[in-house]
Amino acid sequence: MIKILIFIALVFALGFGFAWLADMPGDVAITVGDQLINVSLMVAAVAIVSIVALIMFTWWLIRVVFTSPERVNRYFRARKRDRGYQSLSTGIIAAGAGDSTTSRKMLKQAGGLLNETTEPLIQLLDAQTTLLEGKHAEARGKFEAMLDDPELRMLGLRGLYMEAQRLGDREAQKHYAEKAAELGPQLVWAGKAAIDLKTASGDWDGAIKLVDKQKQAKQIAKEDADRKRAVLLTALAMDNAESDPQKTKQAALEAHKLAPGFAPAAVTAAEACFRLNEMRRGVKVLETCWRKQPHPDVALAYVNARPGDSALDRLKRAQRLESIKPNTAESWLIVARMALEAGEFEKARKTAGALLRNEPRESAFMLMADIEDAETGDQGKVREWLSRAVRAARDPAWTADGIVAEKWAPFSPVTGRIDAFEWKVPVERTGALIENDLDPMEPGRPRRDARPDDDGDDSVVPALPAADAVMRAKDDVVDAQAEPVKPKGEPVDLKARVEASKRAREAERSGADPDIEMAAEAIAADAEDATPASADASEPAPTGTANTAKTANTAEAPDAEERPSPSASEAKEPAPPAPAADPPAGNGETGGDAPEKPPEAPKPDAARATTAGDEAARNGSGRASDGARDDERSDRPPIPDDPGIDPDAETEPDKPRRFRLF
Repeated sequence: MIKILIFIALVFALGFGFAWLADMPGDVAITVGDQLINVSLMVAAVAIVSIVALIMFTWWLIRVVFTSPERVNRYFRARKRDRGYQSLSTGIIAAGAGDSTTSRKMLKQAGGLLNETTEPLIQLLDAQTTLLEGKHAEARGKFEAMLDDPELRMLGLRGLYMEAQRLGDREAQKHYAEKAAELGPQLVWAGKAAIDLKTASGDWDGAIKLVDKQKQAKQIAKEDADRKRAVLLTALAMDNAESDPQKTKQAALEAHKLAPGFAPAAVTAAEACFRLNEMRRGVKVLETCWRKQPHPDVALAYVNARPGDSALDRLKRAQRLESIKPNTAESWLIVARMALEAGEFEKARKTAGALLRNEPRESAFMLMADIEDAETGDQGKVREWLSRAVRAARDPAWTADGIVAEKWAPFSPVTGRIDAFEWKVPVERTGALIENDLDPMEPGRPRRDARPDDDGDDSVVPALPAADAVMRAKDDVVDAQAEPVKPKGEPVDLKARVEASKRAREAERSGADPDIEMAAEAIAADAEDATPASADASEPAPTGTANTAKTANTAEAPDAEERPSPSASEAKEPAPPAPAADPPAGNGETGGDAPEKPPEAPKPDAARATTAGDEAARNGSGRASDGARDDERSDRPPIPDDPGIDPDAETEPDKPRRFRLF
């Protein structure tokens, strides 16, 4: 706009000047030799302007003629440079897309059209193309050559750091990251890498200083900086816990102030205060953290604050935690454990039952097994709770990058990332959710609110008393045979039991053991006596009766605890149907008028007539399944000491030292 105004002003000035000359009277006399030329003032002015314009045009024409070769050369150079930049741009795009062939082709074109010494992008494209082609040793040489150029130094450091990270050379990674962070404090990748590497090497003070520099430079948010500083201070306090309790207390208290809900910081600070006889301060730290985020480690540190306290004192402390944060799983869990230690079994059952109703997880069932073992010592019921714990959802644990650790760590053992561990349920195995159909206050019985058709309840068909008496007399038969589990609601077919006893007698006549004959006769006699009392054989047995009979049989048998009881998973799987056998001819009790029924699982008394080898095979498979379950728990991946890649794994015959450290 200003230029337009200036142009208009000049036009007006020229017009005003020519108008003034036209109105101005006068002549201009010019003597040339003996001639006198008289012209008006206006004509003289126009002539002067024309002569000046002609001189300027002539000078421009002469200049164009003499500078035309340079102009032509400049045009072709600009055209060549444009083509080179176009090739360079296409090559960089191809390298970013992973097309090494096009990238190498464009690199050759750009190298022929542009000067490599004056265009650093050619060196970048060359290094990227070399990496795409898999020539890592050659690429490292190109990145090292960039270190001598101030314009390309940061690029070379970045490339060398990535190569060191690929090869797992922690020393080289730390060197290049620290050098890049020193030369360019604004580089986020360099600061983050330097912090992670200092953390992995245990240089907590250096890592804290880098976090402070990043916070001052506003590279990271204030909340993230405070969290990282709290993690590093906690790690520093844990390292000095035994050697310098005072330093541990200061570092841990500062970490707790930055992150009040961070359990490792609170526990470390409280333990340091307890060592320095600052009981009240340590308890206050734990209570503050418990209000923010309940954690089992905080609860254990709180109840064990005084080593000389009794079990009842620890129970009172656990109840104090429950009053601070009521109706939470961790509160119920610590109260139930302390009640178990104090011998308050009723309170322990009640609290554990509340935990089971709200969050049925592995630790809750394990706790119920401990309560059952301590109170009654009934190993059958203990195994029942343990079998439910195997199928229950897992408890939260410290997890980072798929690794489950027993204790918290400041960085990931896989990637070295700081603050990687989280308190959550591990994801490598999803627990099968089961419905808790047992009443914790009455072990072995279903809950009062359980429905009769609940699939989670498994009942056992009551055995005949006479058969049980015979089987208890035969210890070898008892050890070899196991009472099969019958799903609830399946009818008891007494006729099938009689048929099984008759088949057992026929087998004995053909050379079987006389003891088996006695057991079979007792089974048949008891079944025949019970046949008139059964009005409807197809009516399902009530759940409560089945469980009562199971409990009674367990109490009657002196060696009930020695016999292996079927697990919950085995109880839900129906046994294979017994092979059909033709009844003997002339049998009036089992005539051809009996209705046909689908194949059923073998009944308990019929199963006692089977051979000891079949039961031993079933017991062996059960032990194998238990062993497989234990192996599944033991196969959890351990935390490696150094997750980096072995530098010697590269197949390229390189120098003893791959990186040049300066």
